[in-house]
Amino acid sequence: MTTYTTQMDAARKGIVTPQIKTVAEKEHMPVEKMMELVAEGKVAICANKHHTCLNPEGVGSMLRTKINVNLGVSRDCKDYDIEMQKVMKAVDLGAEAIMDLSSHGNTQPFRQKLTHECPAMIGTVPVYDSVIHYQRDLSELTAHDFIDVIRLHAEDGVDFVTLHCGITRKTIEQIKKHKRKMNIVSRGGSLVFAWMSMTGEENPFYEYFDEILDICEEHDVTISLGDACRPGCLADATDVCQIEELVRLGELTKRAWAHNVQVMVEGPGHVPLDQVAANMKVQQTICMGAPFYVLGPLVTDIAPGHDHITAAIGGAVAAMNGAAFLCYVTPAEHLALPNVEDVKQGIIASKIAAHAADIAKGIPHARDIDDKMADARRVLDWDAQFACALDPETAKAIRDDRLPEDDHSDTCSMCGKFCAVRSMNKALAGEHIDIL
Repeated sequence: MTTYTTQMDAARKGIVTPQIKTVAEKEHMPVEKMMELVAEGKVAICANKHHTCLNPEGVGSMLRTKINVNLGVSRDCKDYDIEMQKVMKAVDLGAEAIMDLSSHGNTQPFRQKLTHECPAMIGTVPVYDSVIHYQRDLSELTAHDFIDVIRLHAEDGVDFVTLHCGITRKTIEQIKKHKRKMNIVSRGGSLVFAWMSMTGEENPFYEYFDEILDICEEHDVTISLGDACRPGCLADATDVCQIEELVRLGELTKRAWAHNVQVMVEGPGHVPLDQVAANMKVQQTICMGAPFYVLGPLVTDIAPGHDHITAAIGGAVAAMNGAAFLCYVTPAEHLALPNVEDVKQGIIASKIAAHAADIAKGIPHARDIDDKMADARRVLDWDAQFACALDPETAKAIRDDRLPEDDHSDTCSMCGKFCAVRSMNKALAGEHIDIL
């Protein structure tokens, strides 16, 4: 019997894994085509061997656009029960991935609870956990301390890890020379930068990349190549630091694929709307079609409290032009740790962006639900409309709160008997149209 190490290895050997079969069915794609895309690295199926309750999904520009939800405790908000509420809300709303970004307390039990109970893909950023795990200041950690935490996360069942491999000693000089407005805004990137600055050593995630690949291949962990130099404001978008790092991520993608390790590449960030499409095309060229995972991108810097909207605008354009994976942004972005309601608003905004992009890309059956909604609206079937809605709970609550005085089934309080749909239905049926 032929054995395999990762989903990529299986696809290259012609082995149809249960995960490949499931993803092909979900995407209405022949298994043979799905295997070809996984083998080439254009689709990543993030599926750690130890995450046995996973409902697998594929990430790739030719598939349905997927949504990631960031959560986790911090020193100021450390209630794991609330974080689990966010997880369940995210799964109920259709998020395909959960990233645990916890930076306080005993993180392992929560991480293991996720990989033992949550059907969504689970991601982490091991550099965050390193300081917490060892309870030592950043400068006291060794290169292999970081590598050992990656191994721990892999053994715990994490499906993908964000590693900031693309910044090196050279980046320190670039950041000093090019005088960015916002410097480095990636939390993981800033930690790696700070560690290099304090120790004088090379980035351990870059220097020991081959050792990391061995760990990821053993457990089938996908590497999400983190963009430490993603722009944190419009002024820094598409600058030398961002593009130079992207070139290095392209080189690391090749090395990972040679090791049968799946890769996603992370991208911006804050980007003016007219630069979003170009950023996607540059990444596809430099990284050879590896799935692109973007935060937003946010298309303006001035909307704190509403950044789920700025991110959805950028996300729709990004996904339409090749981004495969949207990291949600909540109304609390730049302000605070999101609460449960913030999580919901962020997911809905990202789902709208992803769905709009899938329709624009012509993803098979993407528009079916929109056509069902149109049929329900034409016959004024309110229950059917709620069933088609991305957020049925909110849609129903708004209607129930503001019902018209009469003809509840025919109209809403916006138009009443002036309703165009009602008038047309009656006119085409040859009925009298009463307005007053």
